[in-house]
Amino acid sequence: MDSMSITLPSTDFGVAIPFVKHLGFVLTVFSDGQSEIRYMARPEHLNSYSVTHGGAVMTLLDVTMAMAARAAPGRTGVVTVEMKTSFMRPSMGPLVARGTLKHHTATLAFTEATVFDEHGKACAHATGTFKYIKRLPTGSKSVNSFNRLPTQADA
Repeated sequence: MDSMSITLPSTDFGVAIPFVKHLGFVLTVFSDGQSEIRYMARPEHLNSYSVTHGGAVMTLLDVTMAMAARAAPGRTGVVTVEMKTSFMRPSMGPLVARGTLKHHTATLAFTEATVFDEHGKACAHATGTFKYIKRLPTGSKSVNSFNRLPTQADA
């Protein structure tokens, strides 16, 4: 998949990711090694302090960095190799995460992302390393496919 195949804003991340769909992430930037995802936590996504659960924030950072890695020309799927997250303040209200591809090689992407609250204050920041993956052969005439979204051709 290339960066030209997603019409923004979108809840279509190019592959089916049920957990991302459950969280309600909306992709608003996907171009030239940059990504942006908007997220409003629902009550079931909050912790005991009534702020967005750290696991949901980490998922937001992870997906934002992965999309930044995929937004480089000619890149497709990625898997997280390593991620470091710092929580700076409670993540409350509407959130926006912005990711950047800092550098990539033929097989690895080095990224960062920050989550901001509705006042533009940084709530959490992460750096991550991702491995670019290709579909692997499963036999002489087939490949292992990504968990993709159904298309009209499937109907």
